[in-house]
Amino acid sequence: MKLIHVKKVLSAITILIVLSLNAGSLFAQGTGRISGKVIDQKTSETLIGATVNIEGTTKAAATDVEGHYVLSGLAPGKYTILVRYIGYQSKTVSDIEVKANGNTPLDITVAPAESQALKEVVVRSTYRKESVGALYAIQKNSVSISDGISSELIKKSPDRNTSDVLKRISGATIQDNKFVVVRGLSDRYNTASLDGAPLPSTEPNRKAFSFDIVPSNLVDNIIISKTASPDMAGDFAGGSVQILTKDIPDENFVTVGIGYGYNTQSTFKDFKSGYRSAIDYLGFDDGTRKLVSNFPTTSQITLRQLPAKQNIQAINTLNNDYNVYTSKALPTQNYQVTIGNVKEIGENKNRLGTTVALTYRNAQTIVPDFIQQYDNVDYRSQQNKFSTNVGALANFAYSFGKNKITLKNLYNRVLDDQFTYRTGPNTSNSSNDNRFYAYDLLEKALFKTTLEGEHGLGEKSSKLKWNLSYSNILNDQPDQKKVNYTQHNAGEDFVAQITNLNKENARLFSHLNENIYAGKVDYNLPVNLFKQSTLKLGLSSQYRDRTFDARFIGLVLNTNDPNSDAVRLRPIQTLFGPNAIASGLYNLDELQNLTDRYTANSTTNAGYAMLDSKIGEHVRIVYGLRAEKFDLNLVTKDPTAKAVNLDNLDLLPSVNFTYALTAKANLRASYYRTIARPEFRELALFSYYDYELLANQQGNPDLQRTVIDNADLRYEFYPAAGQIFSVSAFYKKFQNAIEPLIQDENSTTNITYFNSKSAYVYGFELEARKSLDFINSSNFFKNTTAYANLSINRSKVTNPTDGIPRLEKSRPLVGQSPYVINAGLQHTEMNNKLSINILYNRLGERIFFAGGGRFSSIYEKPRDMLDFQIGYKVIKSRGEIKFSGSDVLNQRYNFVYQLDGKPYAPSGTGTTFKNYSMGSNYSLSFNYTF
Repeated sequence: MKLIHVKKVLSAITILIVLSLNAGSLFAQGTGRISGKVIDQKTSETLIGATVNIEGTTKAAATDVEGHYVLSGLAPGKYTILVRYIGYQSKTVSDIEVKANGNTPLDITVAPAESQALKEVVVRSTYRKESVGALYAIQKNSVSISDGISSELIKKSPDRNTSDVLKRISGATIQDNKFVVVRGLSDRYNTASLDGAPLPSTEPNRKAFSFDIVPSNLVDNIIISKTASPDMAGDFAGGSVQILTKDIPDENFVTVGIGYGYNTQSTFKDFKSGYRSAIDYLGFDDGTRKLVSNFPTTSQITLRQLPAKQNIQAINTLNNDYNVYTSKALPTQNYQVTIGNVKEIGENKNRLGTTVALTYRNAQTIVPDFIQQYDNVDYRSQQNKFSTNVGALANFAYSFGKNKITLKNLYNRVLDDQFTYRTGPNTSNSSNDNRFYAYDLLEKALFKTTLEGEHGLGEKSSKLKWNLSYSNILNDQPDQKKVNYTQHNAGEDFVAQITNLNKENARLFSHLNENIYAGKVDYNLPVNLFKQSTLKLGLSSQYRDRTFDARFIGLVLNTNDPNSDAVRLRPIQTLFGPNAIASGLYNLDELQNLTDRYTANSTTNAGYAMLDSKIGEHVRIVYGLRAEKFDLNLVTKDPTAKAVNLDNLDLLPSVNFTYALTAKANLRASYYRTIARPEFRELALFSYYDYELLANQQGNPDLQRTVIDNADLRYEFYPAAGQIFSVSAFYKKFQNAIEPLIQDENSTTNITYFNSKSAYVYGFELEARKSLDFINSSNFFKNTTAYANLSINRSKVTNPTDGIPRLEKSRPLVGQSPYVINAGLQHTEMNNKLSINILYNRLGERIFFAGGGRFSSIYEKPRDMLDFQIGYKVIKSRGEIKFSGSDVLNQRYNFVYQLDGKPYAPSGTGTTFKNYSMGSNYSLSFNYTF
């Protein structure tokens, strides 16, 4: 499978080189063009077949299935265009300036005709007014309650990947630097899609998509829908995150970017690591860490069927390099190349567009003082992480007449190699001190391809849209190595714990492979109902197929050998040296548990019907019903273990009501039912020891799906295009909410999952984005925009009554923050050549780890995050230099709990569970567009 992905990356590079060789021909023209979309002023629906022509000439274009038009071959100068469409008022837009070799973007709104009179009414506008009006109409006329961020705002932040971007959106936060929390609901209650097709869970031990896998520069825009409509998948409660990548560019371009970053506690400091191969820098393991194909089977090892010679041979196939290498941590490196190409074909000026991009990032970070204090431990660790991210995007689109076909491809690969050195006492095993070593490599890869078609049909602007997609997720831990030395009394020698095998010192070899096949079709038809209505029907299907395999293997010392005591005193570098292995001091051993290997598949078939109706001038209602049929099967390799089967049919009604209070203000209300299904991992009995969490994680095959009833109310006011003030309130009631169940009665904590009897969440959100020109009419205030969003959340879940006395009878949902604050200032100077962006983020105390019978819930304490970016455009604005800083305050992450057998009081001091700092990051980058 690795070879297949290498070929995919090489293919993308080949395409990029070919296009680059032809890049010089892309910009040889001396003319310019005007392009954009024609949209309905009342609904923001794009209009198919509208005529757009240059006044006083015969040059004209018709809008395609996306409402897009292109007027090309225009000599530099100013133009006026005329837009006509049956049943709508005609509109002229003047003062449109066209520059040589440039594209002038212009979206145009047109209003329905007031009467059927034959006399044509022509509405007049200017380029500036029309650009502002189109943006305003799109903002105001969205169907559901949603928040988002565009590529332009992404460029103005120091965010490197999608997870960094998401925390800028109202009501959204990020956990563990990669998992999204929306409205206080943890990652398992949110879904993600890329280019209209669902994204799978990237994690082997939780239901979550790791958003750090998608580089931010490949994103066109991100929208989080917080309410549901029937045409959306129904398996979310917090938000549906929709990521769109770029397809047909507005003009031809080649953009090259390079950047370097400095971390205050890592860069140029001593960096500790285990074995490293050269191609780790390319995001691929070289294969020497993985088990060879003819490695002994589990039964051969556990039944002691290996003769001494074969035992030694098998051990020697493992990567037994336990050296700790020291180097200097290099600066963070970022490189990216993006090519956009658009061509007009034939007399009808059909458009063929291509966007191809390659991204590369490497970072070496050090956490010098990672503190852990839980139960009987008091640990201090140094963590060193080597991380490489390689991404490739290749999107192709062809628009002809009322049709558009798009093929979008994304490949991304992340290699994280973390070395941890930990010291400190653990009184549960009577140790005065420990020296713990962990060499932990994780490889994640995502490949996704989507073929999509959009077709305008008939005279009524009906539309047929379909897509087919395939996704592949890989998540490999080819050799997680852990070794612990203990010292029982001060002054004694440290002794390696290698006389028996358990999950705290075993080597983990795991492989997760998941394929997702999905398809859907949607049909839109305008109907004569009320003032204006659109009927939308659709079908979709998704099939998931996962295989997971884990083996816990280790070398166990033969204590009958007279040299065994001396071997246990060896340093880590020679503990498993060739001489000890060759002399037969070690036996190969394995922890046999057939539930550590499982296969699973699920099928989700759905159909829906909905109406989008304008009733009078002010009322719009989007309402309908979605039906989803879900089937799941999961089996382990253990024939005695219970097979998991789920079979659910859910009817999911929804209604979204919008009342236009004024031309600039809306009142919205909605009700909708959604669900949350258990993830494969939450159902599988596979038990995994997390050495960082100091706990075992295991699934529960008896979990049921969650049903959520949701209600929302929102007031929104748009004082001008790009500006907003909104207040929202929401309430969610859960049946069978899925929550972690903590069993901490034994020496090692066990985490599994349960369905709570009752749970609810409620809260409100406030968002404001406004130019400061109301303070003063000077250019300084006109060019300064302030924005802020505030989310206040409350939740309650009832802990299980399973016969175990629990400290907390009820608690907030895991991951739910009582408040989230995002704020910022954006300022431009020197005719937009200089841009300054300052960003602030803070979230309230939230549960990281639910409480059990002995210890209270663990809370993550609030911390302030301050980021900034300064950009300056050079070389006729084709190049831009950016200086960025992220987490400049560098406040420590602090997680606390109550040690004395009492529930933790929020906002209290508590006892430290873990405490660490990631350092501040500063970077300098340069981008140039040819």
